[in-house]
Amino acid sequence: MAHKAGFVNIIGNPNVGKSTLMNAFVGERLSIITSKAQTTRHRILGIVNGEDFQLVLSDTPGIIKPAYEMQESMMNFVKSAFEDADILIYMVEIGEQELKDDAFFNKIIHAKIPVLLLLNKIDNSNQEQLEEQVAFWTAKVPNAEIFPISALQNFNVPEVFGRIIELLPESPAYYPKDQLTDKPERFFVNETIREKILLNYSKEIPYAVEIVTEEFFEDENIIRIRSLIMVERDTQKGIIIGHKGAALKKVGMDSRADLEKFFGKQIHIELYVKVNKNWRSNANMLKRFGYNN
Repeated sequence: MAHKAGFVNIIGNPNVGKSTLMNAFVGERLSIITSKAQTTRHRILGIVNGEDFQLVLSDTPGIIKPAYEMQESMMNFVKSAFEDADILIYMVEIGEQELKDDAFFNKIIHAKIPVLLLLNKIDNSNQEQLEEQVAFWTAKVPNAEIFPISALQNFNVPEVFGRIIELLPESPAYYPKDQLTDKPERFFVNETIREKILLNYSKEIPYAVEIVTEEFFEDENIIRIRSLIMVERDTQKGIIIGHKGAALKKVGMDSRADLEKFFGKQIHIELYVKVNKNWRSNANMLKRFGYNN
C-alpha cells in the first residue's frame, strides 16, 4: 500500500474545542485546553504516525477581530493555515451561527481542498437541535462533509480520523516517524505554565502574560527548569506572586506535576516574575516570543 502524508489544519472560533480534538488525535496534551476563550496563541503542529501514513495537524488560534499587535500576529498564523493545508477542518459548536471573520469564512466555502465541518459539543444538545444545526451548516457550507462529534467524550472522533486518513494524498513522510511535534521542549514548558496561570487567575491577568524558559537542563533522572513570567504592569506582578508568594508557588507545583507526566522525569522548576510594559504591542518583544516569524 502506498504511503500517505499531509497537513490537516483545524480552524474555528475561540473555545470550540480545536485543542481538545487535536490532543485526542495525537494522544498527548500539546495544546492548552481551558474554559477561557483564546488560549492557543501559536500554530501548534502535532504529528500522528502510522505504518502507512503521517498526519501533520495544525491547531490554530481561535479566529477573532484583532485588538492589539499580538492578536494581529495570532491571526497571521490562522491565515497561514489556509496556505499549506491538504485537508481543512472547520470546527463549530452547537448553537454557533457564524465565523467571526467574513474573509476567513469566504475562504472556507471556496476551498479547493476537502473540508470537514465538525459540529462539536453535541453532548450539550438534543436530537431536534442537532438536526436543525446539521441542516443549517449543510446549507451554509455546501462543500463540507459534516460530522457531529463530542471531542471531549471522543464520540465520532475515530470516524473523523478514519475519514482524514482516506483523504490524505499519497506522499512520503514530512517528519521523522518517531516525532510527536515540531515544537521544542521549552515551548511545552511555557505552554504548561501559561495554562496554570489561565486556570488560577481571572480577568485580564492571563492575557497579559508571556512565559520565557531561560534554562532547561536535562540530566538522566531530572530536568531543571528556570522560567520567567512576563507581565505588563506592577499590579499584575503582585497578583501573580500573591500573598507571601502563595499564588506563584501553586502555579509552580501544578506545572511541575503536569511536566513530570509529559517528560516522564522528575522536574525542578523555578519561576520568576518580571514587568515588561506593553509587551503585547512591542514588535521586537513579539518577535522574540515567536509571534512575528
